[in-house]
Amino acid sequence: LHMGKTMKEDLTVVAKYINKLYPPEFNVFSIYAELYHNCFASQAKKSAESHLEDKDIYLLLSWVHNFYPKDMRKDHVLAMELDKVKLGSLLPSNLSKQLENKYLDSEEVTVKNSLSRCLDKEIQRWKEDKEPEKLNGHFQSELLGIFVIQSIYSSQKRAEDISKAVGEELSRRLLKELPAFLRSYRDAFEDFKEKSKKHRYYKPILIANINNCWNFR
Repeated sequence: LHMGKTMKEDLTVVAKYINKLYPPEFNVFSIYAELYHNCFASQAKKSAESHLEDKDIYLLLSWVHNFYPKDMRKDHVLAMELDKVKLGSLLPSNLSKQLENKYLDSEEVTVKNSLSRCLDKEIQRWKEDKEPEKLNGHFQSELLGIFVIQSIYSSQKRAEDISKAVGEELSRRLLKELPAFLRSYRDAFEDFKEKSKKHRYYKPILIANINNCWNFR
């Protein structure tokens, strides 16, 4: 953040004031921009090659795909000058791809585990001597129906914020996880239906789960 802010502020000064103090053939802005870019790219590469936590990978990818090319290089003061320089990406494409795959693998596992924990909690709630919650006057499981959908949606949204391609790849992966989760949910529900007919709230629990189906569709 500090490096990005420094680069943007300093290049703005160069574009507005320093550039015009030199003859055009000196390419003053280009020299400054290339030096700053090389420094920034070197630091990004060093970070990418070190051990990074998941949140750091996400932040670095956000800089590579979003903050740097869009927020900084499309700044209204700098855009015209930077378009002449052709600086390239902060990371080599192969290294960027490695980070993207790490992020996608991690996010896929996170969502899968989250859905599994959610289903476990829901199954546990079926066993309790407790009536299901009502939403808008109807029995429904807020935990299962809403949480699962929000987990998948928010994960897709985060990935899309990095880049369209990363978002599409995660969506493709999650489209495999959702049916697997729904099969587990169906099997658990069928098991409950068969074995828990004497449950005090058997009928409300059935209704709540049937109402969940609409949300999942």
